[in-house]
Amino acid sequence: MPEKPLIDYDAYRDHIGTVDDTGKRRWVYPKKPSGRFHNKRVWVSMAFLTALFVGPFLKYDDLPLFLFNILERKFIIFGVTFWPQDFHLFALAMVTFMVFIVLFTVVFGRVFCGWVCPQTVFMEMVFRKIEYLIEGDANKQRKLAKAPWDVDKTLKRILKYSIFAAIAFLIGNLVMAYMIGIDELQKIVTEGPGENMGKFTFVLLFSGIFFFVFSYLREQACIAICPYGRLQGVLLDKDSIVVAYDNVRGEPRAHLRKKETREAGDCVDCKLCVQVCPTGIDIRDGTQLECVNCTACIDACDNIMDKVGFDRGLIRYASRNNIDKGLKFRFTPRIIAYSVVLLGLISILGFSLSTRSDVEMTLLRTKGVPYQEVDDGYIANLFNLQIVNKTRNGYDLSFKVLSPEGGRTRIVGNKLSMQSQGITKGAIFIEFDKKTLEETKIPIVLGVFAGDTLLDKVETTFRGPLKIKYD
Repeated sequence: MPEKPLIDYDAYRDHIGTVDDTGKRRWVYPKKPSGRFHNKRVWVSMAFLTALFVGPFLKYDDLPLFLFNILERKFIIFGVTFWPQDFHLFALAMVTFMVFIVLFTVVFGRVFCGWVCPQTVFMEMVFRKIEYLIEGDANKQRKLAKAPWDVDKTLKRILKYSIFAAIAFLIGNLVMAYMIGIDELQKIVTEGPGENMGKFTFVLLFSGIFFFVFSYLREQACIAICPYGRLQGVLLDKDSIVVAYDNVRGEPRAHLRKKETREAGDCVDCKLCVQVCPTGIDIRDGTQLECVNCTACIDACDNIMDKVGFDRGLIRYASRNNIDKGLKFRFTPRIIAYSVVLLGLISILGFSLSTRSDVEMTLLRTKGVPYQEVDDGYIANLFNLQIVNKTRNGYDLSFKVLSPEGGRTRIVGNKLSMQSQGITKGAIFIEFDKKTLEETKIPIVLGVFAGDTLLDKVETTFRGPLKIKYD
């Protein structure tokens, strides 16, 4: 038996599969996929799209289950409202999510990209399906692209891009529903664009972006824009489970001929794994940043293996060590370390969320007014305050100096109250008897109350007249 040649796994780094030798883009026409993994991905995509489009309509306690209002800096996740004052929780959640992504990638590679990434789901399970339905499979699409602009081509392109534009507009509205809430979006639709030109412009902008991405940019979003693929270089190792070609079993490649003694490997060099790839790579070259682990090559290869009578799994989910050395999955020190860090972050985040205050007060001294002397011998400091109500309840507010004793408060203007899920702003005088002030600066604690219930308290500094000490 001839000796199996070694594969140069770095050769693919010399070029990009979607760019030709002249530097122009090579348009990818992937062959229509089919097989057990594709069928599973269809079901997963249907569940994902259903959850995505139903999400804005779901409510908890009359609040959206999810809301990401960037303009008003208000976020609702699983019915819990987060304000700018909760930014530290948001940052901690993002760090926790990133560590989870790192751990998940170290173990399973880019399985997220192939199965539940919105870009992949919409591209492969929505827009690509429509394209197959209108223009046919890969070969027919190539012929149509090269054909002159006759009636048939014009009608097909108009139909395809009209449907693409309609779906992109639907996705644009979906994004706005998550940003401003489904009730506000319905209001915009009912009142018309003239009454809500700013928000309607955002819908059109999002729709235009999605139309451009799914009609022209396509796989380039994964190859050239998404940073996740480039993270593979530092996240993946030889124990990571990825979509991989078994070169030990498959090499050397050779076409299958009838009535011949097979001395080559199991790869019959049919190139179907290349033809079905939506990013235009050859998985047989090894793990590449363009690979989104969509499993189309696995299905294509398994179908050929069935036809020629070879075992499935020439392309499969496997690690490099599994292929080269036959090693099964194992918990490496790297995986254990990431798991410990992730568990710690989840614990901290859970504790922070459980101890988060429902009402949060910010107290800032009014600029240019260090202190004032009141007629009855008191010294007053003027503060601006802002109170965020994260609950569904409304409150009439009162204030009290908790420390030190002897302080009193005086609200500027009318009595303050808080609306449900609202922000209350105002000004307040904090006053102390001049005779009791022994220092120029004294630390104080101000509490905000709803009746007898302490809602929140904040520490600040009270300023009085300069004290001159003589020896």
